[in-house]
Amino acid sequence: MSPHRRLAERVIIATHNGGKLREMRELMAPYGIDCVSAGELGLPEPEETGVTFMENALIKARAAAMAANLPALADDSGLCVAALDGAPGIYSARWAGEAKDFAAAMALVEEKVKALGCVAPEQRASWFISALAIVWPDGHAEEFEGRIDGVLVDPPRGTAGFGYDPCFLPEGHSRTFGEMTSEEKHGLPADGSRALSHRARAFQMLAKACLA
Repeated sequence: MSPHRRLAERVIIATHNGGKLREMRELMAPYGIDCVSAGELGLPEPEETGVTFMENALIKARAAAMAANLPALADDSGLCVAALDGAPGIYSARWAGEAKDFAAAMALVEEKVKALGCVAPEQRASWFISALAIVWPDGHAEEFEGRIDGVLVDPPRGTAGFGYDPCFLPEGHSRTFGEMTSEEKHGLPADGSRALSHRARAFQMLAKACLA
């Protein structure tokens, strides 16, 4: 018997982020799971006090599961830049400020990287991390993490996706995440080697464990 617990029927997507919710619904769609967001249920956003992506994902999933008495799935993800010692990392959303201005956040990343003299591609290594956590009302939790490596580009390119997507060029590709459709970015369905994005790679592991 699998040590993992299966998801069935209904799950809360523990986010108030519209872009993230859209992506998670797209990834869940092939499995026939009814998804409702924490925002749609009027659940409050818990304070993210963790020091890792996974700790914050667990905080969000646990809060939603306990509040609504349903399994909850949460993602905590962010952009990590090698030249900035992994920043913005778990603070990626905070760099965008209260207004969630990711154009300003990308400009801030670029300003800091250029201040270090990092202009060549080999000096601009970066990666996205996605930590996915599912928590059930009885406290059972499942954890999955995905990563995609690439480089920062300037100026940002594309208007698809959300967050830092326009400034991130994934390894082996000629277009940024901001220039890719959801199908290209995630490799929908997120199956086998087709999973490209960090979130799709984490979801691929989740699907095999809890949805397949």
